[in-house]
Amino acid sequence: MKTIFGTCLASLLALVISPLSFAEQENSQPNILWIVTDDHRPDSIRAYNQAMTGQSESPLGYVSSPVTDKLIAEGVLFTQAYNQSPACGPSRASMHTGRYPFRSGKYAWEAMHQEVDISRPTLSQTMREAGYGTALIGKSHHGVSKFRQNSPEDIQQRRENNKTLRSDIFDFELDFSRDLERNGIGDLVSTGAYGLKDGVLLRKDSTETIFYPTGEVKEYVLTKEDRLLTEEETAIKAEVEKEFDILRAYTRINTGLILGGENPRPAGETIDASIVKEFKNHLSHAGKSYKTLWGKEVEGANNDKPLFVNLGFHLPHTPVLPPKKFRDQFKNKKYKIPAFDTEELSTWPGQLLQTYNESKTDAMKDNEKLQAIRDYYAFTAYGDALIGEAVEAFKEYSEKQEREWLIVYTVGDHGWHLGEQGIMAKFGPWKQSLNGAVIVVSSDKKSWPAGKIIDEFVEYVDFAPTFFSAAGEDVEKPEYEYLDGLDLAEVLNDSNTERDYILGEMNLVHGHRAFMRTKHFAFSMRTRNRRTIAASPSLNDNVLWALETDPMNVDLALYDLRADPLERKNVAYTQEYLPLSLWFREKLGKIVLGDGRAEVDWSKANSYNISRFAGGADDKKIDIPAEIIPEVNENWNPRPLNY
Repeated sequence: MKTIFGTCLASLLALVISPLSFAEQENSQPNILWIVTDDHRPDSIRAYNQAMTGQSESPLGYVSSPVTDKLIAEGVLFTQAYNQSPACGPSRASMHTGRYPFRSGKYAWEAMHQEVDISRPTLSQTMREAGYGTALIGKSHHGVSKFRQNSPEDIQQRRENNKTLRSDIFDFELDFSRDLERNGIGDLVSTGAYGLKDGVLLRKDSTETIFYPTGEVKEYVLTKEDRLLTEEETAIKAEVEKEFDILRAYTRINTGLILGGENPRPAGETIDASIVKEFKNHLSHAGKSYKTLWGKEVEGANNDKPLFVNLGFHLPHTPVLPPKKFRDQFKNKKYKIPAFDTEELSTWPGQLLQTYNESKTDAMKDNEKLQAIRDYYAFTAYGDALIGEAVEAFKEYSEKQEREWLIVYTVGDHGWHLGEQGIMAKFGPWKQSLNGAVIVVSSDKKSWPAGKIIDEFVEYVDFAPTFFSAAGEDVEKPEYEYLDGLDLAEVLNDSNTERDYILGEMNLVHGHRAFMRTKHFAFSMRTRNRRTIAASPSLNDNVLWALETDPMNVDLALYDLRADPLERKNVAYTQEYLPLSLWFREKLGKIVLGDGRAEVDWSKANSYNISRFAGGADDKKIDIPAEIIPEVNENWNPRPLNY
């Protein structure tokens, strides 16, 4: 009788409890909004500056960020966030794959594909398998495709077979350049004055197009591959530059780059505003069809699934063109121009001199430098307002769904110099190129408490495991062993996740160069004796070169952050620091060259090589012998080697 009664009672309770438990389980996966800006300095955020220095202004001067300040107050700020490659393509690829560049095989702007054996699912593909509807709206540039053959015809055919804009990686993908600008939705659009060939920037035929708010469109020549501009072409270009107060990077090779000016369109009508409009349309038309800004019929968000959206802003990437409303707020603000002296170049190795020559702006006039700084911070302030619109729309959508939500804001896929190291660019191994910030806000305040500041190192490869864990996946399972990062929730709650260093590698502008940063030192080195993109049969050939060749050939750079936090004196080849430089060469070299290094010929279906001569070298620990760490005193002045 007890057994029968117990069975009946259990069945009755199951009938009562199951629907509620199932409903709770269905809504346990939060909607996730992942915001990524481009070329974005974290010191454009007042609350970040307050956390770092106790002052709301940046080291250069006034900034404005009320929306982001509020987000930081609502959630967790990671101040020591570092990218794995200071350029758009390889940085975003590391985020979308959860792997360091030297383990994924993407070091520059190569078009990755998943027909190679070592490929693993992208972040969005794993989220899809976890039950999410996935979307990328805005800037993509991750460079990852499911198929090797991805011609424009192939892409168009796949799109025409589905009313939804569908990529190989996301359920829904709407790219700002491929979809918006190509269909006449923009402000100032450039085809690019220079192209990369064999690692060198070469001039090519290019134009710029202005989309006026009246509907007028003006296209003009920017550069010609085989000749200088005619007088007529020069006059038209000069007329536009005067109309919008355009400042170009005229002291460097890439003279087409716009470092400042006024946007042709008012606030709310720029390309980034259009990205936000498309995002809001995608949410507001959940479960039904709608038309994009250029009239294409697409499907809105899937109401039956939790939503994962990567919202990619173009700003504050060049062209740096804040709308008048925001530009006017900054035009009279005073700023400090970052200190730089060409004497610093005397300590730079050849690779870093290449970066300087491609990116230098120290020879610009002071008023031009000030304009670049003002317009940059005005552009980030405008971005702050747009992010506010997106966040509110996302929260409202989640509330209607009665679903928890999570927002991860990546402040810059990489950084941007405003005169530090004499450049206005990225691409370098210095802090301004590598350091960003991460803000995590959630409706679940127990997991992500308000007002928390974390100063431990985190890396951009951490986003994938963070999202997987939020989706309910166990990232400790064997199928996730390929991930190089950590769940940020674990970093928040577990001191055992602490790293002693961050690292990465890139092959753009200056060739292959890897970097490592600790609390006290910033180190970088050449890793390969060529700068060309990997190709069969020379994959991981002569991989020990950087560890065995003369130290002078490896273009070492070492900055002692205890005495030189602004990284103005490379001490790698000084008498006091050479032993430490060689120690870092061994440590970093073994990690990036011998602990699972992948070199892939992406032009082929399955051509790769993995180097494992130093497996386990990436132990996240820095145990520098005390005897090779120089002391720092008030007379700190390392002596150059007589080499």
